Amino acid sequence: MDTDELSREAYEGILLEAEKLTHDLTLQYGVLSYACKDEVEYIDIALEMTRDIRQADDWELDDLFWGNPPDKEKLNFTLQTIIANIKHIKKIPIENRHYDY
Repeated sequence: MDTDELSREAYEGILLEAEKLTHDLTLQYGVLSYACKDEVEYIDIALEMTRDIRQADDWELDDLFWGNPPDKEKLNFTLQTIIANIKHIKKIPIENRHYDY
């Protein structure tokens, strides 16, 4: 799937939240969508990836952000916000989410 197929709730809660910190984080979530068949799978994998990033070592963060990792405190705040957003999105039935297509 492509990020254009995500609901506005998922797009804003994950991708736009990541973009507030750094475009490099947004790219990670964007690339993730291509490995998913639908939004439900994307949200589940995005949640798992977010938790993995929170547990990452400094050298892993350096790799993830191509040698330019953001401030760790700001990163953790953003990741926690994304986790909270995902939990909220999961509570919204698919038929009540808003799509642009």
